[in-house]
Amino acid sequence: MTYCAGILVEEGLVLIADTRTNAGFDNISTFRKLHVVEVPGERVLGIATAGNLSISQSVLGLLREGVSVPGSELREKLVDAPTMFHAAQLVGHAVRQVRHEIGEALGEAQLSFDASFLFGGQIKGGPMTLYMVYSAGNFIECGLDAPFLQIGEHKYGKPILDRAITFETDLYNALKIGLISMDSTMRSNLAVGLPIDLLTIRRDSHMIGLSHRIEPGEPYFTDLSQRWSDALKAAHMAIPRPPY
Repeated sequence: MTYCAGILVEEGLVLIADTRTNAGFDNISTFRKLHVVEVPGERVLGIATAGNLSISQSVLGLLREGVSVPGSELREKLVDAPTMFHAAQLVGHAVRQVRHEIGEALGEAQLSFDASFLFGGQIKGGPMTLYMVYSAGNFIECGLDAPFLQIGEHKYGKPILDRAITFETDLYNALKIGLISMDSTMRSNLAVGLPIDLLTIRRDSHMIGLSHRIEPGEPYFTDLSQRWSDALKAAHMAIPRPPY
């Protein structure tokens, strides 16, 4: 299982993804799910993946090497997309191409075609955007009323984002709230776990602001987790008991 969150605020974009691919008493593995395409000064694009690892790897491979686009003999690469909307369409084409190539075989093996993507960033001359691409290749764009998108095991972390994130939230406060959302998910689901990869992009910078991996035992994240637990306990203790 996976949890990935993308937060789009006025100052820029935050992407956060865990790395756990299997979970059990004796079977835990990790794999990077947050990927970056960067041409400094011209574009920076982030992609977070959830679902079947073989599907997401195939989609990412096509985006690097070239996707067959309907109505064109050319194979288009993500690094050459002229706009973010066109780039999101390209991710959708790649998903559908992989489905066409292996979907039937997965069905015969009684496996579902399960993959979703958070895709965001900015290409020079255009706006910063964030999209969620579904397993059918269709996608939605992040809006100002709810300036975040999630994939994977999202239900435990969503209440944090619903209550705390607005479009005006400071970029590093958005990162902090995103990490609290991740910590809350990890507390409730053992299939989501460390290390955590994170990425920030400041609007109109066209370059990575921060790319970092949080490893087990990192002091800041450990402290954040403990402080959040203590704050929740203090908050519920401060609320009066029900009058009935």
